[in-house]
Amino acid sequence: MNLILTVDPSNVHHVFSKSFGNYVKGPKFNEMFDIVGDGIFNADSSLWQYHRRLAHSFFGHPKFSSIFMAKIWEEVDSRLIPLLDNVSKHGVEIDLQDVFKRFAYDNVCKILMDYDPKFLSLDLPPIPLSQAVVDIEDVVFRRHVMPTSMWKLIRWLGVGEEKYQKDCQILHDFINKIIAMKREERKFGNPKEESEVKFDNLLTNYMNDVENHTTPINSSIGDNFLRDSILNFFIAGGDTTSVAFSWLFYLLTKNPLVTNKIREELNDIMVEKDDDNNNDDFLRKFTKHKNELVYLHGAICDTLRLYPPVPFNHKNSVASDILPSGHQIKPDMRIVFDVYAQGRTKSIWGDDCNEFKPERWITERGTIRIEPSNKFLAFGAGPRICQGKDMALTQIKIVVAAIIRRYDIVAVQGHQVVPDISINLQMKHGFKAKFVRR
Repeated sequence: MNLILTVDPSNVHHVFSKSFGNYVKGPKFNEMFDIVGDGIFNADSSLWQYHRRLAHSFFGHPKFSSIFMAKIWEEVDSRLIPLLDNVSKHGVEIDLQDVFKRFAYDNVCKILMDYDPKFLSLDLPPIPLSQAVVDIEDVVFRRHVMPTSMWKLIRWLGVGEEKYQKDCQILHDFINKIIAMKREERKFGNPKEESEVKFDNLLTNYMNDVENHTTPINSSIGDNFLRDSILNFFIAGGDTTSVAFSWLFYLLTKNPLVTNKIREELNDIMVEKDDDNNNDDFLRKFTKHKNELVYLHGAICDTLRLYPPVPFNHKNSVASDILPSGHQIKPDMRIVFDVYAQGRTKSIWGDDCNEFKPERWITERGTIRIEPSNKFLAFGAGPRICQGKDMALTQIKIVVAAIIRRYDIVAVQGHQVVPDISINLQMKHGFKAKFVRR
């Protein structure tokens, strides 16, 4: 294999930032991740810049933050808390990884597409979409460790793990259905006044560009382009966030002292002197004090260091180069960054690198310590750093603040919690837990 694997922060900075133009996703990446088509994951050069610009105009909109937090809290208050209350009342076990995936999928659909799939409910019905994503990610991962000619032959024959077209169709049908619904709404909806300033969802923004022929893709494949574009953000916003939730709550059950410190911090800043601890006022207080949740922020970051939702990343070289570590790079060479290993490397994080330690993210003055992205790659680095970083962190903080002040979480004894090595670092057997109302 024509590749090099590294965790060296200087190499990360060189590839992701300093020599950004020489390192691309490339055609091999596109082949392995064919499911996401022409979306932002696979895109390079002008197509990537287009996706980046459109996403930035959406996530950076002045109205985005308040609308986003209101939708997250609505899902927490109307669905997540009632579900956990029911679990607590009846003393039953629940798979938290499954719950958080439903929660994340609901949120990403409402935020990006203004559509509510209602995956999170008291009866927790099966979701073929969720299993389809897992199956596809397993296929893509195996392509990384199998000779290209072999997996392409298996795909052509349509046998074994490469027989995943049914899973792809489930995903495509889901997104296409929402696109069709949105078109119907636009057809029969009232035209906007010229003076009206409205904050639209990301899907609508993409649809406007396709209809106005301002995308860098041929308009004849506009529907496929729409589907691919939204599918990329759906997978990113749903799978990675739910993985982060699962590992954080797993670590909290293993470290009760950390849980107690987070509760103390929440009580100190979320309960005001004139407050009767009314949960209906939660969002206002959270918005006012969210930047003061230093210890909670540290717990989230250390979870992402130990269990990064995307455990590895890779780029392809365009021209010859020499990495800061001294290794020679040839044209069309793959550089793989092991994010999981980097977070557990003593030379980078110290002798206690395998410990869950939120304090490492707090300065002596009690403020949040900002670590450079070249040593903390959970959100990527350089120009392609994740645009949803702040959104993900805020979503996790809202959920943690709402849950741990209400419940004690007890991991089910004897249930094995181990990573499932794939594109996303999910738990292989889920995370079974019980909830006890405080």
